[in-house]
Amino acid sequence: MSDDRIYIKNKKAYFEYTILDKYVAGVKLLGTEIKSIRANKANINDAFCTFIGGQLYIRNLHIAEYTFGSFYNHEAKRDRVLLLNKNELKKLLTRGEEKGLTIVPLAIFISERGFAKIEIALAQGKKTFDKRETLKERDTKVEMDRAMKR
Repeated sequence: MSDDRIYIKNKKAYFEYTILDKYVAGVKLLGTEIKSIRANKANINDAFCTFIGGQLYIRNLHIAEYTFGSFYNHEAKRDRVLLLNKNELKKLLTRGEEKGLTIVPLAIFISERGFAKIEIALAQGKKTFDKRETLKERDTKVEMDRAMKR
C-alpha cells in the first residue's frame, strides 16, 4: 500500500497464530469512528471476532474518541458488526467451531472507495515451540540481510 493509505496491522496475530484463510470484511461504523480511523487512532492488537446471533462481531477493537466530536461521540471499545456475504459467514461459522480454530482480525484499512475494511483470518493457535521457530527464522533473516549489505 502507498504511504498516504491508512493500514493498521495486528502484528501479534502473525506471531500467535498460523493463518489458514483470509477474508476482507466491511465494518459497520459510526461517523466519528471512521474519522478516528482516518486519523490513525485505532488499535487492533487485543481485538477478536465472535458470532453473536448469527452475525459476526469484532470485539475489543479500540477506536479512540474523535477529538473534534460533540457529545455524540462513540464508545471506544464497543462491539461492531462485520459485513460478509452469507456463504463466507456460513464457512467461518462451521470452520470456527472446529477444535483449535479461531477468527482473528489482521488489519484495518481504508478501501479505494473510502470505506473502512477489516482483514480477518481463520487461524490456528501456535504452540510455544512454533513461536520459537518463528523467532529463529526472523533472526536468521536479519543476519542474512546484514551480511548482504556488507
